[in-house]
Amino acid sequence: MNYQHAAAQLKNVVNRTPLTYHPRLSEKYECQVYLKREDLQIVRSYKLRGAYNMVSSLSEEQLKRGVVCASAGNHAQGFAYSCSKLGVKGVIFMPEITPKQKITQTEMFGNGQIEIILIGDTFDDCLQEALSYTATNNMTFVPPFDDYRIIEGQATVGVEIMEDEPGIDVAIIPIGGGGIAAGVGNYLKGINPAVKIIGAEPTGAPSMTEALKVGKPVTLSEINRFVDGAAVKRIGELTFSLCKDILEKVLLIPEGKVCTTILKLYNEDAIVVEPAGALSVAALDFCKEDIKGKKVVCIVSGGNNDIDRMAEIKELSLLYEGLKHYFIVRFPQRPGALKLFVNEVLGPYDDITRFEFIKKTERERGPALVGIELQHAEDYDALLHRMRLHRFDVKEVNADQTLFEYLI
Repeated sequence: MNYQHAAAQLKNVVNRTPLTYHPRLSEKYECQVYLKREDLQIVRSYKLRGAYNMVSSLSEEQLKRGVVCASAGNHAQGFAYSCSKLGVKGVIFMPEITPKQKITQTEMFGNGQIEIILIGDTFDDCLQEALSYTATNNMTFVPPFDDYRIIEGQATVGVEIMEDEPGIDVAIIPIGGGGIAAGVGNYLKGINPAVKIIGAEPTGAPSMTEALKVGKPVTLSEINRFVDGAAVKRIGELTFSLCKDILEKVLLIPEGKVCTTILKLYNEDAIVVEPAGALSVAALDFCKEDIKGKKVVCIVSGGNNDIDRMAEIKELSLLYEGLKHYFIVRFPQRPGALKLFVNEVLGPYDDITRFEFIKKTERERGPALVGIELQHAEDYDALLHRMRLHRFDVKEVNADQTLFEYLI
C-alpha cells in the first residue's frame, strides 16, 4: 500500500489532528499516554481520510458517473464531504430509522452534491439496496472499510502519529470493520516492528475476536448496536487478512465502561467523544501490564455524539459501575412501611431515582419498581442486608437480564 501517496493526497484536505499528551491518564497507568484526536477532524471522525482517498483515486470517467455509499454514520459524512470537495455526484443510502440530526449533518457536508435515500429498517437492508442501485446505474461503490484505498487513507492517522512521536511503543486502535486497525497497524509495524498493536472492540459486537478464533471472518447472529461506530456483524475480508498477524491482542470493552469513559472525558477534559471514539481510552483499564512504562497512543476515532443519548449513557455507566440498582419491592402490609423503607433501609447517601407501583389496581399495597442510586458501589451489600433485616420482600432486577430488559 502506498501510504505516503495517500498522505500527500490528503494533505490539503483533512485536518492534521493533534497528538496530545494526557497527564492524568499517564499518572494513573504509569506510562506516557497520548491521544490522537480524530474527534477534531473536519467531519469529527477519521472516516473522511479513507473516503476522500478512494474517491479522489477514481478515473475521470468513474467520477462523471458518480459514486454511492451506504452508511448511517461517520462514513456517510466523510463521503459527503469528499463529494463536495471534488465536485462529484454522490448517492447515500441510509436506513429509514436514521436520526434526523445525522441526515442534516450529512446534507451539510455534502453541500448540494449528494442525494440521500432512506430505505430499509437495518443497515444490511440499506446496503443491499445501495449495491443494487450502484450496479443498475453503472456507478462506483465506496465501501466503509474493505478496500485498499480506504485502508490507505485511514493509515494516514499513523503517518501523523509517527511524525509527531516516533518513539511510540503501543497503539490502541478501535475496531469496527477493521479499516483503521489494518491501515494504522500495518503502517506502524512497517516503521517499527516492535510496536504493539492492541485492538479494542465492544463486547456486544466482537466481530474481530470471533474471526480470530476460527481464522476467518464470521457473521455474528446478533450484536449490541450501542457502540454504533464499531457495531459490525462481520469484519471485512481484506481488513481481517491485514490485521490477523499484526494484532498483539483484541480487548472486548463492556458498553458500560465505554459510557463511563465518555463521561470522564467530557467532565474532566471537556472532550466530546462518541461511543466508538471512547473505546481506545476505555481499553487502558484492560491492558495495564502491557502499557506500564511505555509510550502509548490511543486513537480517539470520532466525536459525533448525539446529546440526546447522554441520559442513556449516564444510566449505562451507573449500572456498570455498580452505582444504580433496580428492585421489585413488595412492601409489608403494615402501617408506615414506606416511611420505614426511606428512613431505615436507605443509607444516608442513597437516592431513590425511580418509584412506581407495578399493578394499577393495587396501589399502596402491590409490588413497586424502585430504582436506587448509590454513592459507592460497596454500599450495595449493606443496603440489601437492611432490606432483609426489616422484612422487605425484594427481587434484584439487575440480576435478571430478561426482567431488566422488560421493566427498565
